Amino acid sequence: MPPSRLDGLYRSLLLTKFFCKGWGKPENLERLFAFRKIISNRAACSQLVPRDYPVEITKEEIHSDCKILEGKFISPLEIYMPGLVPDVAQNAHFQILLPLKWNDERYKPICIHLAGTGDHYYWKRRNLIAKPLLKEANLGAIILENPFYGLRKPKEQRASSLQNVSDIFVMGGCLVLESLVLLNWCERNGYGPLGITGLSMGGHMASLAATNWPKPLVLVPCLSWSTASSVFTEGVMSHSISWDVLETQYFADGNFRERLSKMVTVVDDAFVAGKHFIQNFNQSVEELRQDIDETSDLVCGDPSTDVNLTVIRETTPEHEQKKNLIHINRSNALNLSEPLLNKLLSNVRCELTQEEIDELNVKIHLALKRHNEELQAEGGGAATSPSGSKTVLLEVKAEGKAVTPTVVPAIAPAASKSVGTKIMEYISWGSSSTADGAAAEEKRIPIDTTKQRWWEREALQFMRGMMDECTHLKNFSVPYDTSLIIAVCAKDDAYIPRDGCTSLEDIWPGAEIRYLDAGHVSAYVLHQKLFRSCIIEAFERAKKKWVPEGEQLRKQVNGARPGNSPSTTVEGDVPEGPPK
Repeated sequence: MPPSRLDGLYRSLLLTKFFCKGWGKPENLERLFAFRKIISNRAACSQLVPRDYPVEITKEEIHSDCKILEGKFISPLEIYMPGLVPDVAQNAHFQILLPLKWNDERYKPICIHLAGTGDHYYWKRRNLIAKPLLKEANLGAIILENPFYGLRKPKEQRASSLQNVSDIFVMGGCLVLESLVLLNWCERNGYGPLGITGLSMGGHMASLAATNWPKPLVLVPCLSWSTASSVFTEGVMSHSISWDVLETQYFADGNFRERLSKMVTVVDDAFVAGKHFIQNFNQSVEELRQDIDETSDLVCGDPSTDVNLTVIRETTPEHEQKKNLIHINRSNALNLSEPLLNKLLSNVRCELTQEEIDELNVKIHLALKRHNEELQAEGGGAATSPSGSKTVLLEVKAEGKAVTPTVVPAIAPAASKSVGTKIMEYISWGSSSTADGAAAEEKRIPIDTTKQRWWEREALQFMRGMMDECTHLKNFSVPYDTSLIIAVCAKDDAYIPRDGCTSLEDIWPGAEIRYLDAGHVSAYVLHQKLFRSCIIEAFERAKKKWVPEGEQLRKQVNGARPGNSPSTTVEGDVPEGPPK
């Protein structure tokens, strides 16, 4: 389905630019790429955060419908990567919502909610999703403030616009380790089952964090996908990036081209292309054969192949139209120039220049002239249509000019497109002389040459490689229990394109993916209830699978799943609640 126009319109109304200060320091990026290899391995990453990591509860309030705690702790990333986290972001701030009374003392579910782009402070997540979940399912919540947002936003940063590309990797590293701190805190205080969720960017951050928890964990990523590379290079967000700044810095500093570009890899190029070719081998071969045949038709085609064109001509003062069918065989090949031929056979609609229109008219006239001469030589007289009327010479006019004879393709139902079809379908023309504007002669969309050149830029490819290197889920461990994953995606999402990206089903076998008939913005606005219902359903699965009747939560995971290191056993009595 086509990307949502609402997504594009919404993004165009936001004037903020991302990465206005460039990529960040090359030495910081190099450190982040190296650290990614550690936190993407569950066994290694889980050892970075001790089970008794210090967490300070700074505030406790009792409300009519819930208990609210607030707290903070030092982000572990600052400990392992000093100097990368801004001073204001080094303290992780969070808010906890707990029911006044648990329905079952053996079942105290809590879900961590990570923020999407632009979601500052706690109020939006608290009121739109956390409080309704508390009311509907007695489900507790931890709302973690994003680095670079809210209380953790650097003063020089404008709104949500990260200043450097490296900032988003610092944000991701912080959230992965901070989520582990909070999950350990919940387990120490007797809460469970545990889960994590988020919308948009928050959904992807939740996915990254979930890969590093060495026990069963509910995961409900909403409106995200397997990598962030498509978001910043293809989606509507890509138009909000300061590409001129990035490209200038990329070519001015040799560290980016000579060192850093060799440290990153675009994950999906070869994988998806190979998989698509295998899945569609027969169709691909047939399409290739047809393309070769069609190219031969136009340049040096097979005598047995005809090109069918229909001539529409005006025959009355009232512009009544009549159709004549003409066959152009191999002897009437158009012999078009290579640039024009490439345009006509491309897979995108295009407009022809006046010079190309003139060339096409000349070649069509010559082809028809030769065709008529052949018929006369055979004693058939002038070329006629099936109805017996004489044909006219075809003529292509530029948009907005009067058109006496107009050419349109003759297409058989459910048949593959002929060469004539391709030629006429990709030409932009119009007829101002018709009374109703001739709906069939709609304006064609021109080739976006800027975007085609854009893809060829090294800076853009470097961005793809960086984002895949640090955010692609194929580079991270598979979550402990994928049956507890319910991902919700929007079919028409223009923010997060999925074409050409490895699917979540392939990366996480056993995970469930649900699709909405909506775009990114409309899904966020209209489907909050669906997101909540998926979270509730995933927690019910965890309850049935990991909280057997009559057992304490501390016994839910004592063994090791095959292929994984043994989980840490929770010892001692389960505390009544969080520390005061």
